[in-house]
Amino acid sequence: MANEMMRRRNLDWGMDPFFENLGDRFLGSMMPEMIQQKDLKTDIQDTDKAYIAMIDLPGVDKQNIHMNYENGVLNISCKKDDFTDHEDKHGNLMLSERTSGSMSRSYRLPNVDQSQISAEFNNGVLKVTLPKTTEVQGSGNIEIQ
Repeated sequence: MANEMMRRRNLDWGMDPFFENLGDRFLGSMMPEMIQQKDLKTDIQDTDKAYIAMIDLPGVDKQNIHMNYENGVLNISCKKDDFTDHEDKHGNLMLSERTSGSMSRSYRLPNVDQSQISAEFNNGVLKVTLPKTTEVQGSGNIEIQ
């Protein structure tokens, strides 16, 4: 639907159909990888007693992960800066797809007992357990185990 609306808008503005999806044709195969590398892939389970979030953070060191819970929102940010140049002295690097940089994401998870939030980081997966409460809590940082 959105693509059809954009197509109609471009035609209304007199855009030549050849140029309409030019970027998609040339960069389309690269875009899914670029987006995927910057995304924090997450599963959130909603049980009777808690929310359990599993967040993929491959290649991120535990000390570079920061979390807090404030006003019903869990905020997670991380930094991946361990990129090493493996190019040899002759410049024979054929392909480089690894990235470095910062990522962040927020999750609206209301009615959490902030004092009981726990987090574990194993094998590139961050597991955050947020026990539910009926009272609205304050805010604060979360220590990762």
